[in-house]
This record gives sequence, structure tokens and C-alpha cells, in this order.
Amino acid sequence: MKMLQPIDTFPVSVLDLVPVREGGTTKDALEEMIAIAQHVEKLGYKRFWLSEHHNTATLASSATAILISKVLDHTETIQVGSGGIMLPNHTPLVVAEQFGTLETMHPGRLNLGLGRAPGTDMQTAHALRRTTQETAFAFPQDVVELQNYLKPIGEQGPVRAHPGVGTSVPVYILGSSTSSAQLAARMGLPYVFAAHFAPQQVEQALQIYRSEFQPSEYLSEPYVMVCVNVIGAMTNEEAGKLATSSDQFYLNVIRGSKELLKAPIETMDGQWSYREEMMVRGMSQYTFTGTEELISERLGKFVSRLQIDEIVAVSYIYDQEKRKRSFEILKQATAHFKVATR
Repeated sequence: MKMLQPIDTFPVSVLDLVPVREGGTTKDALEEMIAIAQHVEKLGYKRFWLSEHHNTATLASSATAILISKVLDHTETIQVGSGGIMLPNHTPLVVAEQFGTLETMHPGRLNLGLGRAPGTDMQTAHALRRTTQETAFAFPQDVVELQNYLKPIGEQGPVRAHPGVGTSVPVYILGSSTSSAQLAARMGLPYVFAAHFAPQQVEQALQIYRSEFQPSEYLSEPYVMVCVNVIGAMTNEEAGKLATSSDQFYLNVIRGSKELLKAPIETMDGQWSYREEMMVRGMSQYTFTGTEELISERLGKFVSRLQIDEIVAVSYIYDQEKRKRSFEILKQATAHFKVATR
């Protein structure tokens, strides 16, 4: 029988897609990225991760390794990394060189989250890869190749990543399907599920990951991280209004329109069709909105039910001071968590 027990500090992290706000500039978004990273570091967040997206003016996170370097330069203790590097867009050697360089400059603070999706449309993916070959199928082999480049000198082949050799940058497998869960389990690596926009298979994927997990030189037992949307405020009414920016963001995704992050509005009524609303609700199913007490109750139950080891929060809030406040509320909310022992 599972028992509920309080925990001293539940790990909570941030995934930043670096959204560009309507009325703001890309430079503003990059400056806000640094300010948010510094803020959550002071709050005691475990990690600050950055995504990789291409060919969209709405997100400023295409040059992910450069942004990670900038955040590392402006923080002191928080783990910084990719959520993730879309490996089919790159050669493993180049990624090893980039992240080996970052690890050399900031020892012990770097995370390397890897995904197999392109992070863009197929036409842009072709422009990135300069090939018609479907490189996503080579993802498992590319992960192994990348890991090998980061191993000690005695385990290297004739081609080496300098810097990179011997840095042993920790690798995480990102995904939103059962196939990514199987890969993470087979490789004995931490698994990060993207429930913030693709929630459908989260329970099945986590079950597969745990049941098929094989201990490795990197990890002795399963470690599950789940990305969710979080919008905290002083009142549930305020949180609901702030959430309309997130609703509009996901509506743009559904429509394929690349509009900048919009300010909150009083109501989404009239902004979408019934079908669009259902699609947005389905995509953003795991959005935790409200006060500290409400988020603590609902997110705590979610964490306990799925036996999640760490939450990674995504927050599409237009006003940056209110976004900071939301991260404060989330950190306070997780202090009240009770989780089911295994």
C-alpha cells in the first residue's frame, strides 16, 4: 500500500522557450530570459532549461547553446541546460564540442537534454540538415555517439571532441511518446516527458519507462521529470485572466499562425471556435492555474499519482513581474507536497 509522506524539498525546474511578447522585441525576450533565470535561482529552483525552435519570430531560442552560455555567465549555482537540443538537426560531434566547451567553462552546472523532433516544420528541417535523409531514425545511434565523445580519453576513437573529452555532461532523453520512454529506459537515462503540450501518452510512457528501465553507468534507477504549464497568482480569478495569454499562445499553435505572445484578455469567448477550444484544452491539459493552495493541491496529486521525481514548469505569462511571482507561488506550493512512497 502506498503511503503519503511530506518531503523537505521537491525538485522544481523551469523550461523557457524565450517567447517574444507583443509590443516587445527579441532583445527584450533575451534580457527577460536572464532575469527569470536569476530570479528562479534565488528561489531555489534546480534547473533552468532552454528549448530549441526554428523559423518562428515568436520564440527566440534557436541558438540554444549560445543562450545557455549567456545564462551560465549570469547565474552562479543553478543547473542550466537544453530542453532540448533537437539532435537530428546537428551532428553529435558538434554538440559534443559545444557542450564540452560550456562544461569546461562552467564545471558541474550543465545538462544536455536531447530530443528527436526537429523543433520546426519539415521545410526548415531540411534547411537545417541540408539533406533529404530522415535523420530522426538515427537518433538512438546519435545519442550513443554523442555520449562516447564525452567519455574519458581512454574510451575515445580516432575522432575526438575537443573540448568535450572527459567532460561527461549528463544526458537526458526528452519525448512525448512511448517510443522515447523505451529508449530512455533501454539506455538507462533520465526521462523528461513533454506534458505541457503533448499530454496524451504521459501515463503509459512513464509506466513503460519504469518497467523497462535498465540500470546504466549513468543512472542506477529510473528518474522521471515531467513538463507542465503553471500559472500562479494571488487569486484564482487573476490566474484565470493571466492564463488567457497561454490560451492565445496555444491557439496560435493550432492555427499555425506565428503571432507574438499576447497580453491577457478578460475572456476567450469569441476568440476561438468550439473545435479550437477543445484542441487547445487537449494540448494544454496539464496546466495548473490558481493560488498557491490550489496549485499545491492539484499539482501535488498529479505528482503523487504518477510518482514524478521532478516538475519542470513552463509559463506563458505576458507580464514579467507576474511571471516571476508565478514562479514564487509554484516554489511555495511545492513546499507543501506530499508524495506517495514506492
